[in-house]
Amino acid sequence: MTHKLDEITRAKDAWNDSRRKMQDRDFKFETVSSLPVNDLYTPLDVGDLDYQRDLGMPGQYPFTRGVQANMYRGRLWTMRQFAGFATAKESNERYKYLLAKGQTGLSVAFDMPTIMGYDSDHPRAYGEVGRVGVAIDSLQDMETLFSGIPLDRVSTSMTINAPASILWCMYIATGEKQGVPSEKLTGTIQNDILKEYIAQKSWIFPPHPSMRLITDIFAYSTDHVPKWNTVSISGYHIREAGSTAAQELAFTLADGFAYVEAGIAAGLNVDDFAPRLSFFFNAHIDFFEEIAKYRAARRIWAKRMKVKYGAKSPKSWMLRFHTQTAGCSLTAQQPEINIVRTAYEALSAVLGGTQSLHTNSMDEVLALPTEKSVQIALRTQQILACETGVANVIDPLAGSYFVEALTNKMEEEAEKYFEEIERRGGVLSAIDQNFFQQEIADAAYQFQRDVDKKRIIMVGVNEFLNQDEQMDMDILKIDPQIEKEQAERLRKLRRERDNIRVGDALDELRKAAYGTQNLIPFILESVRAYATEGEIIRVFREVFGEYKEKPIF
Repeated sequence: MTHKLDEITRAKDAWNDSRRKMQDRDFKFETVSSLPVNDLYTPLDVGDLDYQRDLGMPGQYPFTRGVQANMYRGRLWTMRQFAGFATAKESNERYKYLLAKGQTGLSVAFDMPTIMGYDSDHPRAYGEVGRVGVAIDSLQDMETLFSGIPLDRVSTSMTINAPASILWCMYIATGEKQGVPSEKLTGTIQNDILKEYIAQKSWIFPPHPSMRLITDIFAYSTDHVPKWNTVSISGYHIREAGSTAAQELAFTLADGFAYVEAGIAAGLNVDDFAPRLSFFFNAHIDFFEEIAKYRAARRIWAKRMKVKYGAKSPKSWMLRFHTQTAGCSLTAQQPEINIVRTAYEALSAVLGGTQSLHTNSMDEVLALPTEKSVQIALRTQQILACETGVANVIDPLAGSYFVEALTNKMEEEAEKYFEEIERRGGVLSAIDQNFFQQEIADAAYQFQRDVDKKRIIMVGVNEFLNQDEQMDMDILKIDPQIEKEQAERLRKLRRERDNIRVGDALDELRKAAYGTQNLIPFILESVRAYATEGEIIRVFREVFGEYKEKPIF
């Protein structure tokens, strides 16, 4: 092998001599995350690659080549379009429309009052009800949301974090109303509070009680909802906040390690809960960098889970992930070309081995998507699956000198961040020091400078502009009347429910929150009594307090 590498070295030197006579374009040859890209990749760039150690076979440790042995030849990725707007009734109609068009899983977007733990008639909810997602105040709304949709046959993902335990309990109780036992429910709840402190900022409680709620979900799910993914560790929002690909990779996996450590510290067996941890990544616009990111993530996770955390089950070593194309790459200018961006991003996710995928709609930079744009986004996935041939071969880019070198580089960059996070005392301590927040802010600032100086070209934004462009696209508009109607339904519910039962359930929840018991059974009882999300959150605010981020200047 050394002899062969020497030959390649001589050949490349000779090639370089002739290449120097050629003038390159005046361009910044880097990834979108500012990693330098060589002009040519050869075996010299992956000379220390050990196939069994670094790649292995698909479905086998270290899972660089995918978590399933037959990948998409056995089953295509789940096509899971993120949807939810206005009231539960309107969103239910959109879900049925998407299922009829061939979507294979549901993904719930909640409005901001729900995300922040406020009922729709709270003063802070004014003007926001149903705007960026569906308003869910009580079990009654959750029942309406899934009316006519059998929960034993549909996998559902819910993007909710600080109040995740409450919305999850509402889903479990809705299944009970349908006659579906919790053991048969399948899906994912995001439940990733650490990335809220790092990037998205929709927290409610301080970190330690928030972590208690998460480990309570781990424990309850192990015994009662065994098919459910209890946390979707999200790099998506870290990337949307402006991070680089390497930061998204490192910070997301660091959060994952923190959840594993919290579960172990709570007395749980790592192999009992780790197989139900899943991940959520961003598919950004730099095609090869994204593929390398996914492959590096699987390898890093497998090694850490096996070596550092002592997991014995191969299922604990597998990093399974959902992908969403990058919202931050979409442009309000010439919005139709967002269809093209999304298609390339979706292709990178598929070639990187995703388990499920959401493709953004061309108009999401302007408003919630229309039915037409959602259908185009879904059809993009279906063309990928059925017409392009990319689902026929498992990990088709393995062995590419560039892809393997970039995969190694992504892992190397992530390991540097892990060392720094460890030096700062771990994830919670690094959050308190504003480490993640500052790193992301610096990366976002540098990216914007590069766009402003045209070091990075964004079509329609800083180059290839349409000077006479006019916005004539139809966008989805939410009727303000729905807020009044939602508030009235909520008031009617409070009048007609058994308020003695509600009060008793909330009192028991409060006692449990002051103690050390698992809180999920108490939340479930409150939900079954039709206590509202806001009422349950008020109990927790009383016991846990609220989080205040330290400002940095």
